[in-house]
Amino acid sequence: MDAITALTQRVSSGKLTEPGPDQAQCELIYKAALRAADHGCLRPWRFLTVAGDDRYQLGELYLQAGLADDPELSEARQDKFKAMPLRAPLVVVAIARCAEHPKVPREEMLISAGAGVQNMINAAFALGVGAYWRTGAMAYHSVVKQGLGIADDEEIVGYLYLGTPKVSPRPAPELDIDDFFTPWPAK
Repeated sequence: MDAITALTQRVSSGKLTEPGPDQAQCELIYKAALRAADHGCLRPWRFLTVAGDDRYQLGELYLQAGLADDPELSEARQDKFKAMPLRAPLVVVAIARCAEHPKVPREEMLISAGAGVQNMINAAFALGVGAYWRTGAMAYHSVVKQGLGIADDEEIVGYLYLGTPKVSPRPAPELDIDDFFTPWPAK
């Protein structure tokens, strides 16, 4: 798939199954992350990859976070927390490293890490790998951050789920660029 098609037709695949991307696909997807726009060439990101049975351990960490918030969590809710990482064969935890810098504000480091995730999603789509990006409470919970070894100057910018789409991706919606781009100054 050519780059323009991937960029203009990409859609998320919300329902994923085995197999996950193979080693060659992962390498290309990961390389794409490292080409994100990056003011100051700081490389303000790092990524954790969670696959196979390790996803169960991540589910237990999510459960610990849920129980920290609500010790009376129902069994059904507990099962839901444990199942979250099982939504895809591979989960990539995207982390922004936001160290103090005299010229690059923290917000730009967060945006750069997010751009890395977007590059991975685009690369996955181009390779025929299903992908979707989630955040939610487990991206911000202190128990999860501690369990994943997230430093004080780091933030989880999201979880990238990768696998084989269970259903064919829906077509990209047709959006009118004039609804989003306006010449300035107005004439």
